[in-house]
Amino acid sequence: MIPFEIGTKDIIDILLVALMLYYVYRLMKESRSLNVFIGILIFIFIWLFVSQILEMRLLGSIMNKLVSVGVIGLIILFQEEIRRFLYELGAHQRFQAFSRLFTNSDKQGEEDKETIVPIVLSCMSMAKAHVGALIVIERGMPLNDIVETGDVIDAKVNQRLIENIFFKNSPLHDGAMIISKKRIKAAGCILPVSHDLSIPKELGLRHRAAAGVTQNTDAIAVVVSEETGRISVAMKGEFRLRLSAEELESLLAKEMEA
Repeated sequence: MIPFEIGTKDIIDILLVALMLYYVYRLMKESRSLNVFIGILIFIFIWLFVSQILEMRLLGSIMNKLVSVGVIGLIILFQEEIRRFLYELGAHQRFQAFSRLFTNSDKQGEEDKETIVPIVLSCMSMAKAHVGALIVIERGMPLNDIVETGDVIDAKVNQRLIENIFFKNSPLHDGAMIISKKRIKAAGCILPVSHDLSIPKELGLRHRAAAGVTQNTDAIAVVVSEETGRISVAMKGEFRLRLSAEELESLLAKEMEA
């Protein structure tokens, strides 16, 4: 005889918990906090085992206090991950496929091409001249806090303008350019630098800044190396290195459409 019955509501409950744990696991893995997440799960299992199964009152009460205080500590410790989780929960990318049914896909493709082509051409030109550049393309998550660190431009994406901004004698060439809603929003912006030890040592500060901004947001960062003249793209803290013009255009077209 089964001691309890499992109904439809219980199955839905289990599936929702599993889905929530999967999203948390994925975010922790992307943010390199997976070991901390596993440690927290182990502590929760020990706490439940001690307090609910073994019913150890003294140890259970101590762990209960730790859990109640630890929740606040976890919110502070994982504030970036929590923000990303809440963003992904309501990210508009989930509904883009549905919204495309009601929009003109050809017109959208032409608008993306008008943005991508000047970026690719300017990057190829700067790569040949060994001019360093860092271009961040905003997607779903707003980059307003980063825009405020630079000089607002709000101009149409233009090859000549991009090259002039990153010209070696330009006062804005050391910072990052932010492209938002198919317009150059700002230049000379300051980005968070990643301290991830897995980033190859031959990659410079621009690459670390690109990794930092893409770890914390869903943005795409295009980097032109001043030393080697090579073009790289960073997404979710991961790099695609030594891209050709065709590869860069194809990658940007694919990611901006997603």
